[in-house]
Amino acid sequence: MKKVINFIKKNYIWIILFVGIIGFITITEDVLENEIMKCDVIGYNFIKTHIISDFMTPVAKTITWFGSATCLILLCFLILVFNKNKKINIAIIFNLGICTILNLMLKNILQRPRPTEYRIIDERGYSFPSGHSMISMAFYGLLIYLIYKNIKNKSLKWILIILLSILILFIGISRIYLGVHYVSDVLGGFLVSISYLILYIKILKKEKILNEK
Repeated sequence: MKKVINFIKKNYIWIILFVGIIGFITITEDVLENEIMKCDVIGYNFIKTHIISDFMTPVAKTITWFGSATCLILLCFLILVFNKNKKINIAIIFNLGICTILNLMLKNILQRPRPTEYRIIDERGYSFPSGHSMISMAFYGLLIYLIYKNIKNKSLKWILIILLSILILFIGISRIYLGVHYVSDVLGGFLVSISYLILYIKILKKEKILNEK
């Protein structure tokens, strides 16, 4: 048992990477077969029955904005202005660009139509994987990593990490609420993004762009 625990501790990053890839491939197989997954039906019915309201709709629209191109580009600009570490700035911008291109490639290869049951906002393009979910996970996920490695104040560090983690989750949920994505779109976006981010951070560390403290 100790050997298993030690193995997990030493290789947990690669285990997460493996689970992310396998999970994404599994969902993709259903998408290619034009299947609506059980989680899609359950998520749709739950939101339609219990969550949709005049109060929640503007909340969901606000949350989803934090995963929009406008917001992420604005945040990149602010980081460029206030952060003096040029290597980190370049890493953040490249991360956003690479993940955006990867998402567009996957969408155009898989070509899953968006949900049609209800639509609170208008969105164009294909559905899988969710761009907001995938890109937000990569963008805010990298910020979480940088915060974890560089902020010394433990209270501030964990407050920021928890808030950003919640934001990522809620951005994904907001896409389902607004009727522009299936649950599986969001899950697929999160899974492929986590896998991508692990590899991206590994490359940054290998190239000594990220300084370990």
